[in-house]
Amino acid sequence: MKVNGKLIVLEEKQSLSDFLQANRYDIRIIAVERNGEIVPKSTYKDIMLTDEDTLEIVNFVGGG
Repeated sequence: MKVNGKLIVLEEKQSLSDFLQANRYDIRIIAVERNGEIVPKSTYKDIMLTDEDTLEIVNFVGGG
């Protein structure tokens, strides 16, 4: 699987939600694109990741 351009090998089947938690992403301040489509936060627990997936994870940053 590719995450933000880096190759990552999935050790076990896991949901997008579990992956994000295991990698310490704060789901309140990120957006996830999976295989070219934005993923609604409400579906993170339902999406099972595969080695063929490509994720782009971006953080929202405040400022002025």
